[in-house]
Amino acid sequence: MRALPKGVIALGLVSLFMDLSSEMIHSLLPVFLVTVLGATALSVGLIEGIAEATASITKVFSGVISDWTGRRKPLVLLGYGLAAITKPLFPLATGIGAVLTARFIDRIGKGIRGAPRDALIADITPAAMRGTAYGLRQSMDTVGAFAGPLLAMILMAATHDNFRLVFWVAVIPALVCVLLIIFGVEEPERTHPAAQARLPLSRDSLRRLPGRFWRVVAFAGILTLARFSEAFLLLRAENVGLAVTWVPMILIVMNVMYAASAYPFGKLSDTSSRRKLLAWGILLLIAADLILALAGNYWLVGLGAAVWGLHMGATQGLLAALVADTAPADLRGTAFGVFNLASGIALLAASIVAGGLWTMIGPAMTFYAGATFSAAALLALFIDGNRHARSSDAAA
Repeated sequence: MRALPKGVIALGLVSLFMDLSSEMIHSLLPVFLVTVLGATALSVGLIEGIAEATASITKVFSGVISDWTGRRKPLVLLGYGLAAITKPLFPLATGIGAVLTARFIDRIGKGIRGAPRDALIADITPAAMRGTAYGLRQSMDTVGAFAGPLLAMILMAATHDNFRLVFWVAVIPALVCVLLIIFGVEEPERTHPAAQARLPLSRDSLRRLPGRFWRVVAFAGILTLARFSEAFLLLRAENVGLAVTWVPMILIVMNVMYAASAYPFGKLSDTSSRRKLLAWGILLLIAADLILALAGNYWLVGLGAAVWGLHMGATQGLLAALVADTAPADLRGTAFGVFNLASGIALLAASIVAGGLWTMIGPAMTFYAGATFSAAALLALFIDGNRHARSSDAAA
């Protein structure tokens, strides 16, 4: 870890503080929507799906602009800054429309920062350490993701379930995050290319992205259909009888496992078969979905959330490393943008389907559908592996 560039550590801390802020809100938001504002599970799925799809669409343009200008940090700062200044909208919300607006603006900020940040990590990290770098950033991000629900749970217990007060406290770490970017993150001069006549998002540029990259995008899209919004984990806990105060514990369990596993899996991916690691990650998601579908108490929901977290640790940093490996250096921002666009569209569809199944049939069917899509992703990985093996044999 000491060999990693300081910029990677700084960006990890930025992710930690922003996730601390965001997850204080998001760990309570689904239950707040249902119990306070009277929303349905389908409404929650629509809000989460639209929010994440918005972030993914924005990532395409921010990634392209970062390639065109050669500047990553200004866009990273803009994205995190926009998310920070929209945090007060959550405690001020009095209806579903206000929450949707707040999530929409917040996710625009996420979209602006995502692809330039991931491309910047690739810019400053040696190729042989990219799995480690992405795994570390993901682990630090996830430390904030479990610290946020933990702090939210403590504040909920201390304030007798005062949702809005918790949302106000969440503004503070978001501001710290912005200061870290201003004073702690630098980008190398080599990311500044010569002036380009036009934006790199063109048919010719997309043709330069190799077939390996497009296979990563297609696989990630199928896998994302199986991994709908984590809001449904929280709703499942409330559904089996867990008190509102303790619902954030589900995200804590999931993110502790995520944080503990992301860095080791990322480091392992630098020295072993990434295809095999992806297969294990998918098997973990299938197991999590089946546990959550069959859960009759909050202990089983917690177990399902823990296995879900292991799945995230095994796959998320690895997919980012695969994108970085398969994209040309001058198109990394564009590549991450396209990758996130495909994942966001799949997440929108997955969250709407999950909410519809929950409302019309029941919670169990939501997770059975997730297991089915996971199996489809595993089959796609197996087929692509056989095709790659045949191509290698033919070349030999």
